Amino acid sequence: MKFALFFGNRGFMPAELIAGARTDMIKAVTDAGHEALVMDENATRYGAVETRDEGLLYASWLKSHEGEYDGVILCMPIFIDENGAVAALRDAGVPILMQAYPDEIGKMDFKHRRDAFCGKFSVTDVFYQYKIPFTVMKPHVVHPLSPAFAKNLEDFAAICRVVKGMKRFNLGCIGARTTAFKTVRFDEVTLQRYGINVESFDLSELIFKVQNMADDSEAVMARVRELEAYSDFSLVPEKNKNTLAKISVVIDEYVKEYHLDAITLRCWNEMETILRVCPCVLISYLNDRGLVTSCEIDLCSAITMRAMNLASGKATACLDWNNNYGDNENKVILFHCGPVAQSLMAGKGTVTEHKMFAKGDPGSGWGSNEGRIADFDMTFSNCFTEDGRLKVYASEAKFTDEPIEKEFFGCGGVAEIDGLEDKLLKLAKGGFKHHTTVGVGHMKYVLEEAFSTYLGYDIVDIDN
Repeated sequence: MKFALFFGNRGFMPAELIAGARTDMIKAVTDAGHEALVMDENATRYGAVETRDEGLLYASWLKSHEGEYDGVILCMPIFIDENGAVAALRDAGVPILMQAYPDEIGKMDFKHRRDAFCGKFSVTDVFYQYKIPFTVMKPHVVHPLSPAFAKNLEDFAAICRVVKGMKRFNLGCIGARTTAFKTVRFDEVTLQRYGINVESFDLSELIFKVQNMADDSEAVMARVRELEAYSDFSLVPEKNKNTLAKISVVIDEYVKEYHLDAITLRCWNEMETILRVCPCVLISYLNDRGLVTSCEIDLCSAITMRAMNLASGKATACLDWNNNYGDNENKVILFHCGPVAQSLMAGKGTVTEHKMFAKGDPGSGWGSNEGRIADFDMTFSNCFTEDGRLKVYASEAKFTDEPIEKEFFGCGGVAEIDGLEDKLLKLAKGGFKHHTTVGVGHMKYVLEEAFSTYLGYDIVDIDN
């Protein structure tokens, strides 16, 4: 990420402290693997902003770098002037992190005392009045070279990735909603207001393209090799394996032509009855390639999957709230037929015939990637549209390594969720679906900050 750095000033405070702050903050940002964009130190006194005129100068400089930076770090080495800060950043258009220096015991004389603890409130208050969105984190004051600020910076970078990636993106909807699943309905116009552009494709077109694609085409043969390296295809008949490869190639064509950033796919039952395959493993593969994909035309799940993928940099999954785990009220089996990314599984998956389809129509469901979900700390989230608003929840839990009997088909894992029964009540009463989406690591704060402060989503609190 690239961060524009802003340093504030105030005439009667010890401005020489700003020079040290520039050095500290640049080092903090670059040591974390990011880039720092800094106004020339000769543009103003110490390159900091105090007056409205200096704020306008900084705004002009920032405008000249529009599109280059992902966020702004507003550094308060001292009790800074809030009016200059407002003039400088009111049109920044990206997340803004408020950072204030701590005072040190033994350095409380006028030459060294910073008063940034108090000054931070002055800036946040005025930004609130001007409706300039900003981010504040614990601790209230923090040195840029401290471990605490390193964690702040890690979280802020994740917030910036989510905001940048979610502010405007294209979501491909391949196939219509299955009639039986009214639970996954959504309002396309509402999503457009949030910058989420939906591109819809009729499944019959995909089927036509697949049926008219040669088995020996270079693209198909290359995809077969990639899929065989990805999962265990030893049980899959050659014809069905080639069909899966063709579907994968066609989906890639849609992605390229329409610049899709995420996908939701109608996965049953036309692909099974007409093409004799089940696309679970293709969804798994897409997610491991970094292209967020949900199944069952659950487009809203793709939204939260994308957000968590941006925050964590790792694959995400759409799962069913499927089974209780014995009599443990804080554990649940989260499951889907086989679209879980291989990187989220405890071991390499095995591509099998989907047992639900095989029961009534043998040979129709090759493509379910079976296995078990690995144990890891996770975040779970989902959303829906209602009355022109996008409503979303996020909470944190973990997958355990507890066993699920061998006969349990598909890909499942045991999730341990504190207060699960209370959370389930709120989800049921709140209108959320039978799916949730999961991502690697605890990132509730990152998601809620991005969603509520910068993207305008309505947060539904299921934890309290």
